[in-house]
Amino acid sequence: MGLKGFVEGGVASVVAGCSTHPLDLIKVRMQLQGETTTFSHHHLRPAFALSSPSTATNSLHLCLPHHPRVGPISLALRIVHSEGLPALFSGVSATVLRQSLYSTTRMGLYDLFKQRWTDPETKTMHLTKKIAAGLIAGGIGAAVGNPADVAMVRMQADGRLPQGQRRNYKSVFDAIARISKQEGVASLWRGSSLTVNRAMIVTASQLATYDQIKEAILQKGVMEDGMGTHVAASFAAGVVAAVASNPVDVVKTRVMSMKVEVGRVPLYSGAVDCLMKTVKREGFRALYKGFLPTVSRQVPFTVVLFVTLEQDHGKFLALGLWLLVFAITEYTWGLIASVLRKLTVWSCACGLFHIHHSPGNVEGMQ
Repeated sequence: MGLKGFVEGGVASVVAGCSTHPLDLIKVRMQLQGETTTFSHHHLRPAFALSSPSTATNSLHLCLPHHPRVGPISLALRIVHSEGLPALFSGVSATVLRQSLYSTTRMGLYDLFKQRWTDPETKTMHLTKKIAAGLIAGGIGAAVGNPADVAMVRMQADGRLPQGQRRNYKSVFDAIARISKQEGVASLWRGSSLTVNRAMIVTASQLATYDQIKEAILQKGVMEDGMGTHVAASFAAGVVAAVASNPVDVVKTRVMSMKVEVGRVPLYSGAVDCLMKTVKREGFRALYKGFLPTVSRQVPFTVVLFVTLEQDHGKFLALGLWLLVFAITEYTWGLIASVLRKLTVWSCACGLFHIHHSPGNVEGMQ
């Protein structure tokens, strides 16, 4: 398929990413619940303490509103109530850019590996080769898409901060430009080791599981090669990918959303530090925070991805391009909200003008 595999994989991923973006945002917010915002000598065991007592005064202090931990539905309602319905699509432009870079690369490369490693006689590829193809394709794709991933996590997490501490990125391009200017270009690859590891796990488990289950269904004659087979195989692939990737995803989210300020010690020095502090303070189960929204997002994402990819691609190309244009900038939602506010004000003003200048009012004034 060559270039066609990259294009079709990218379009399908953009469609799937935009369709499940609110679930991804809820997942990110849940993974950040309970995150401690200040670390010092008094809070850590000697093995984790800072090397010098003088550095204790440089502990990071970031004031976050303290809310009790809630489930995905309650959290979604809270976001809508406090930030408005469009807040569920915060960072959607970053999702589009991320899928355009990361998923286009991984889907296209995986397709190339399938073409080269598939047995010409049996028309199948061994499971170990599928996993290897997924690991390689996912790692390369994640390295390419990491800047958009950093921007997406920050834009999704911004609403949980107090008003005065929010970054208020206008779009993914604004986020990338400001991060580069304020924290250096290298910060766009913060947490890249986690992103690469997660992407390798997700791609290997997701794509290999899908192909393996689909082949098993067809070989055993359970179903024919159609929508039912695609949905069943992709559903299973989504569950496997969610279970395998959630711990890495929690650490990745926390490292990427971390606010770095000059003169202050960062909350985490790296991925391992974040992992150890998270487990020490919140227990091993913290690594599966947000699992319900993760699996709730990963399953439909995977289903939409493969169903889109397996069907007549021409049907979905226009939809994918439309979503790309629609979601490429965060200004879309601001524009809609602004128009609605102006219409409301205009309607109220017209109503008051009509009442004030009605014949009854004029006669009363006379």
